[in-house]
Amino acid sequence: MPIADFEPVIGLEVHAQLLTQTKIFCGCSTSFGQEPNTQVCPVCLGLPGSLPSLNRTAVEFAVRAGKALGCRIQDRSVFSRKNYFYPDLPKGYQISQFELPICLGGEVTVPLDGGGTKSFALTRIHLEEDAGKNVHGEGGSEVDLNRAGTPLIEIVGEPVLRSADEASEYLKALRLVLVYLGVNDGNLEEGSFRCDANVSVRKRGADKLGTRVELKNINSFRFIRQAIDFEIARQVELLESGGRVVQETRLFDNEKGVTRSMRSKEEANDYRYFPEPDLPPLVLTREFIDSVKLPAWLPLTAAAELEKNGVPAADARTISADQALVTLAFDVLAEIRKADPAADAKWTANALLGELARALNDKAIDLAHPKFTAAQVAEVSALQAKGTISSTAARTVLAELFRTGASPAQIVADKGLAQVSDTGALEAVVDAILAKNPSQIESYKAGKKNLLAFFVGQAMKELKGKGNPAELNKLLKAKLGE
Repeated sequence: MPIADFEPVIGLEVHAQLLTQTKIFCGCSTSFGQEPNTQVCPVCLGLPGSLPSLNRTAVEFAVRAGKALGCRIQDRSVFSRKNYFYPDLPKGYQISQFELPICLGGEVTVPLDGGGTKSFALTRIHLEEDAGKNVHGEGGSEVDLNRAGTPLIEIVGEPVLRSADEASEYLKALRLVLVYLGVNDGNLEEGSFRCDANVSVRKRGADKLGTRVELKNINSFRFIRQAIDFEIARQVELLESGGRVVQETRLFDNEKGVTRSMRSKEEANDYRYFPEPDLPPLVLTREFIDSVKLPAWLPLTAAAELEKNGVPAADARTISADQALVTLAFDVLAEIRKADPAADAKWTANALLGELARALNDKAIDLAHPKFTAAQVAEVSALQAKGTISSTAARTVLAELFRTGASPAQIVADKGLAQVSDTGALEAVVDAILAKNPSQIESYKAGKKNLLAFFVGQAMKELKGKGNPAELNKLLKAKLGE
């Protein structure tokens, strides 16, 4: 039976570290990369007699995420102890939320390549603390508890994804929303945004779910696709050969591109959840919930507004992938349209996705602290619109502006980029070009109108690229009898 006869069923659990300065139940720093076990205290070490105290900002961030994703914010939620034993869990339990999470429902909306969107339902979002980290080396294994107690939200999706590509796009869309909200930095390499995938397969048309396998802690969009695709193929092959899928936890080996067994979950873990006795129920007033505000733009609304302003759909989607780029795009458009309300937004998109993108890729600029202003970018647009510089020269000016912040007019003067628009100077060049090419003139008059580009090109070559193309076209047509 071919793989096409089976349907994958995928649900994702995303752990997103909240961008608080301190941990969720104590005042220890959450900064990354410090010396092992230097950001700890009796609370996050789980020492007897220590008591947790809830971080208000972590609660605000969880509510903000819930609002952005369309969840129902619970006015009452409860922390629970999730009991299990692992070296990086100092207390022998993790403080999490179980029966009564802070957010219920919601959805992640994903833009589609062909236009439009598709939404995938969420089950819940809950607050919890992170564990420490096991560090494995040649001399054995050690435990770093700097991360223990770092605040997380776990975003649990319904099992509604049907392919590895859908899962990858879902994660990209979710990550971008959290970054826009300022609640997560989206850093997969440092583990502040990581994912567990629950994968099963069933015969197409069947209602009953297959046996679920959990793929743990995958920290790359490419790896999530590879891991899920491998796991789907592995499970289908097992079923086709008469075997059965075992409920278990598996890890993805990104070097070999395979999943391998980590531990059996033939029987579901009994975490013996019970309410955390050292923390009262979390009660949120309507005033508190209403006080948590969303940013002016989220990725999809930003892309839609850019399109509304005339930015092509594909460009709008690319720009919306970077919050700083969105802000700059709107600022530049506003500056350009002060002078010309009907200005084409395509120029702005080209400037940001062309020369600015190149400068960013070359690490020549830092968009968080740019040397240039939106008004200066608009000035380049105005210079091109007036015919002072060509489109090619405009790109040169933009490249220099983004890197140095120098005045566009000064860049034009220093680099000698101003177009030649003087009719007398242009006419002399045109006359010389026509005198050298009598046979091309005859061909043009015989109907080969595309030779006009040849004449313009020859004139531009003579003028070292500084001729005004519009003026050259007008002069040539007049002299060629049009």
